[in-house]
Amino acid sequence: MWRSRIAYIVFALFVSVGAQAWDWWPLPMAELDTCRDSVLYVGQVRAIASSGRQAPSLLWHSSRGEVSQLPYGGTISIGVIKPATRPGRWFDYDGGVVINGRFAGGQPATPGADITGFFSLLYAHARLYIIDITAGIKPEYFGAGDEALSSGSLLFSNNAHPIPRISFGLDHWTPVPGLFGYAELKGGLTHGWLGDNSETVKGTLLHHKFIGGRIGGKLPVNVSYEFHHIAQWGGYSSVYGDLGNDLKAYKTAFLVKSGGSMSNDQINAQGNHIGFQQLALDVKGEGWKVTAYWQAINEDGPIHFIGFGMNAKDGLWGINATQNKWPFIQGVTYEFLNTTDQSGPWHDRDGVVYGGADNYYCNSIYTQGWTYFGRIIGSPLLTLDNTRVMAHHIGVRGDIYGFRYRALCTYADNYGRYKAPKQTNNTAILLEVNKMVPQAWNMEFGLALSGDFGTQYGNSFGAMITVRKQGLITTY
Repeated sequence: MWRSRIAYIVFALFVSVGAQAWDWWPLPMAELDTCRDSVLYVGQVRAIASSGRQAPSLLWHSSRGEVSQLPYGGTISIGVIKPATRPGRWFDYDGGVVINGRFAGGQPATPGADITGFFSLLYAHARLYIIDITAGIKPEYFGAGDEALSSGSLLFSNNAHPIPRISFGLDHWTPVPGLFGYAELKGGLTHGWLGDNSETVKGTLLHHKFIGGRIGGKLPVNVSYEFHHIAQWGGYSSVYGDLGNDLKAYKTAFLVKSGGSMSNDQINAQGNHIGFQQLALDVKGEGWKVTAYWQAINEDGPIHFIGFGMNAKDGLWGINATQNKWPFIQGVTYEFLNTTDQSGPWHDRDGVVYGGADNYYCNSIYTQGWTYFGRIIGSPLLTLDNTRVMAHHIGVRGDIYGFRYRALCTYADNYGRYKAPKQTNNTAILLEVNKMVPQAWNMEFGLALSGDFGTQYGNSFGAMITVRKQGLITTY
């Protein structure tokens, strides 16, 4: 009797999802392709002015390096973009070229502040059925929730310039054949170039691979998990010489094995390695979705499942809610970040190895650590001299009669590093409003007001004005 009841419940659950859920491999390619390809032009001008020794942090934290940290400056951007527009076709392609000219004034606040010209986009991407291939400079972001409202993923945020790379894999969640869309996978392999990571290491290389799984499909509850492995490897050190740039060194970095000519790399692993995990829960209905997520990083082996291991107290916990029924508040995010534990204060002491003092993003060989052009690639709330942070972050976005707004607020208590403790704090606020004006040739105008208040950066208030124009060149 009880077996028949269980069978009936399972049958009723799947039937309730709808008949369309029984497509054994629900890919977009099974749908009718009615789209056309298009080519767009983009142009943008930004101007920023602030009162402190540097611009307020939230003005440049999420700019992908396009906005300087200096108190005065601006950027001029122009480019051409071909977006991916044909999901129903067995292949699709996109690409873009956007070049930026940047000027800035004031007391230099960070390495890389003198950059005056760079590409923010220079890439080509092709999707062959379900396989994605990308080459060039294109932003990467790995995080659940709302990218525009987050304080930044612990692995790749929008703080630094995009890294030149070649990648291959499944960029998006892809159904597993035969499981009717209730189980999905994604994953990929990337080789990148970090260039001159510091004054002592030139030609640093990047290795990145990841795998993720999600279950639930069309059901109202989905659970997903991702694991990423990052390695900074190779290059030439003025202190240690050749750090290994051949196929053997790549294999060592790929497998997280010891090697090289230095005792540190022979005892531990060759290169600077970061493990990243993300666990997410999505609850969704008609026109709304709530996502809860948990991110953790690990710089010591062995890797434990998220929530276990010596540094289980550290991580980023967040919840994001979105809805499309009422435009005034379309998304809300709250995040809590803690990196103060770091597996304890001691890595080794009196001949005993404790494995603590992880000092996230830092490395003794690649002295600029997990950075690109002087900016942290992961969470911008951490810096190389301040890796122990406890922060609360709130973000809200919406549309009020055509005025699209975003409001962010972050409060951070900073404790420096275990070996160099220094206690500071900062409260960062941002209010950004953008409006499309059809009467002005469909240009978009934006104003962002932001401030820092506390002992970390000092008190600063600033404003940024943005004028943006995008239009169609052609369709085919």
